[in-house]
Amino acid sequence: MQLTDPHVGADWGYGDPAPRLAAAVGSVRALSPQPDAVLITGDLTDHATDTEYEQLRELLAPLGGPLYVLPGNHDDRGALRRHFGVPGAGGEPVQYAVDLGPLRLVVVDTTRPGEDPGALDAERLGWLDDELATAPKNPTLLAMHHPPLSTGVPAWDEIGLPDADRQALGEVVARHPHVRRIV
Repeated sequence: MQLTDPHVGADWGYGDPAPRLAAAVGSVRALSPQPDAVLITGDLTDHATDTEYEQLRELLAPLGGPLYVLPGNHDDRGALRRHFGVPGAGGEPVQYAVDLGPLRLVVVDTTRPGEDPGALDAERLGWLDDELATAPKNPTLLAMHHPPLSTGVPAWDEIGLPDADRQALGEVVARHPHVRRIV
């Protein structure tokens, strides 16, 4: 199951996002069969405070199963590490891979701390290329926060990956046909 952009702690939009996330969690809990894992693709909180991450953990607790997160432009890498135990240290990009039975999940960090638009620099693309090469026979789901293609929605396209980064990502993915989906 994929969830994205809960923005816990936001004070804009359509009111408190916590009840909407609780409803989404309730919908996931009502599924049969239950998902093997839940992926949350960024903007878990709105201000990246410990209080928001603690509230988020409480809201997600009913899910029970494995939970995989990655940062969005509203998140803090260090806080994600403290609250969700994601690999890495300090402010370095949150990038990891896990095997979920027959499916492999590869998480790549597209955030630029302190900025809304995303990016995939040469170092992150190199990591991704190397990581995808380690299991070429496993169907793979690639997860990131920022849109990796033009959506036609101006607000999304303004913060999506720059054209050069989209092109470079496309070249990496083309070398790895086992990448079945990008979310």
